[in-house]
Amino acid sequence: MPPNAVQRFDKAAVLAVAGVDAPVAVTSAWIDEQLAATYERVGIRPGLLADVAGIVERRWWQPDTSFVAAAALAGEEVLVRSGIPRDRVGMMISTSVCRDHLEPSVACGVHHRLGLSPACINFDVANACLGFVNAMHLAGTALEAGQCDYVLIVDGEGSRYTQERTLERLSSSEATAADVFAEFASLTLGSGAAAMVMTTTDLHPEAHRLVGGVSRAATEHHELCVGTLDRMTTDTQGLLNAGIDLSETVWKLASVDFDWVQGMDRYVMHQVSQVHTAMICSRLGIDAQRVPMIFPTRGNVGPAAIPMALASVQHDLQPGERVLLMGMGSGLNTLASELVW
Repeated sequence: MPPNAVQRFDKAAVLAVAGVDAPVAVTSAWIDEQLAATYERVGIRPGLLADVAGIVERRWWQPDTSFVAAAALAGEEVLVRSGIPRDRVGMMISTSVCRDHLEPSVACGVHHRLGLSPACINFDVANACLGFVNAMHLAGTALEAGQCDYVLIVDGEGSRYTQERTLERLSSSEATAADVFAEFASLTLGSGAAAMVMTTTDLHPEAHRLVGGVSRAATEHHELCVGTLDRMTTDTQGLLNAGIDLSETVWKLASVDFDWVQGMDRYVMHQVSQVHTAMICSRLGIDAQRVPMIFPTRGNVGPAAIPMALASVQHDLQPGERVLLMGMGSGLNTLASELVW
């Protein structure tokens, strides 16, 4: 593999991680009710979101909660958990897919809300649902280069506006079965926020070491899922198949540099659906009992999904346990990365 496809770290580590749920629960049963007339007219049975995707509900922010505010909520929580003075944060990376405007960056608004130092470098990293794990690797590189002592990564995602617009379109008398399936993935999205503080084991021996990871691209599939805040259209089956194939490719390539195939204590995957989880576990020989799942009640929260899932089990992890973060972003890009708790 090209040398940049494999990254290893000596002392980069995760000091704290936090996930924040949006406050409004929106059930798949309620969505089915909104689309009942369309389902009956085009011959689609209700219940696909819950029965096939395995998503019983997802969350929405209140209408007045911005994406910046959501990311800042998680950032505030993780800074408190980490116990570090916020003027020690030397870099802050926002990985949110959702944004209210093209510029300035989401990072600027979060930096201001959190009262970070003017010396704190801040910027956005966008790579669909893979952005947060990409940011972890960027942070690890900066930390090991001695550029800073602490890096804060934040993410705030919201599906309310997108899903309200989607329901409006699909409730139209002109909506077809093809329209429903093209926008089905939009209805699996969820809202939430996550944040992480990274540092080095020199400063915090108790922190959880980032060992390294392997990435791979298959950008010939970049048109399988295309989204804006108003609309997301997805070739669901095509994206699923291409994503699983790419994950298997990385899994095989990783065996040259890592011993993951021998088994990990936890596999924290991007949270898409029960179909995706079952297929990737089957293809890679992963024990599904070791995969924490938040998608049944959170939906697909984009790049916030992996840190939210990690945060949900962090108190169950024991020192020395090995955790594999497995991310996929439409485009397609994938990255698997190991933490030692």
